[in-house]
Amino acid sequence: MKTIVPKDYKSSLGTYDTQTAIGFIKRWFEEALTGSLKLKRVSAPLFVAANSGLNDDLSGTERAVSFDVPSLSVDGEVVHSLAKWKRMALNQYDFRVGNGLYTDMNAIRRDEILDNTHSIYVDQWDWERVIDDSMRNIDYLKETVQQIVHAMCETSMRLHTKYKNVNVTLDPEVTFITSQELEDMYPDLTGPEREEAFVKNHHTTFILQIGHKLKGGKPHDGRAPDYDDWDLNGDLIFWHEPLGIALELSSMGIRVNDKSMLKQLKISDQEDRLQYEFHQKVVNNELPLTIGGGIGQSRMCMLLLGKAHIGEVQVSMWDEETINATKGKIELL
Repeated sequence: MKTIVPKDYKSSLGTYDTQTAIGFIKRWFEEALTGSLKLKRVSAPLFVAANSGLNDDLSGTERAVSFDVPSLSVDGEVVHSLAKWKRMALNQYDFRVGNGLYTDMNAIRRDEILDNTHSIYVDQWDWERVIDDSMRNIDYLKETVQQIVHAMCETSMRLHTKYKNVNVTLDPEVTFITSQELEDMYPDLTGPEREEAFVKNHHTTFILQIGHKLKGGKPHDGRAPDYDDWDLNGDLIFWHEPLGIALELSSMGIRVNDKSMLKQLKISDQEDRLQYEFHQKVVNNELPLTIGGGIGQSRMCMLLLGKAHIGEVQVSMWDEETINATKGKIELL
């Protein structure tokens, strides 16, 4: 069964209060995040031209939702993420070092396998910040991760003040570990199994360096070769007590420069992408150096409210198995 219903599970908030709390979480977190990272809200596209090279293919297997646009004689694609678009926007809007942007990103993941934490609808805060070459290091990445976690913890504390019966507590101290160190610790486990084994004892974890093949011959997880620098990226994961699982809330990293993009495109045998404008601008050093990522909105609400299913905090479409498993136990929106 894909859908888990924890024994004796009961939501701490009803549907009406949940909707109000979601509004508080989004407002409070945006305030905390934008203040610490100096981000300005901008509007962002829901779709891009299929031949633009701006869409992301994530792990390389997901199909974008596409449609024809007769008036433009092109096909459009619903965005998977905005990693490339944001970097182009920072250049176009003339953002300077130390400042950045954030936006609401909404997407459709048509090939997603539905379960307690996955939906075909994705909503996240996408953010991107201009840096200089001196900031392209692990220490700066860790510092930024800690700032994001502090914003989440501040939001959680404010939520508890407002709703006393919401008893979720986040660990503010981040444990950093590389994907190779994780494989060395658990050589017989898969990537997701390693995450669960480690995060169970380290409730706020950031797994560094995702994309390169590990000693075992496979990467910890798939990562597109043309936005994150695989030596300077990672995933932010929290322990989700109601489900007893490791819950990823953010994928982020320092973005590729000319050298790392060329290296990663060659490793992944995708040098044909160099035909696109974005890739040419990176290679020719015509775009700012940046750090950025996405932070799942529904997943954060699910974590902070102690919800057992993502369908309790977002409206989506569910299969018969999910509906039957949750009926009378979990109230899906």
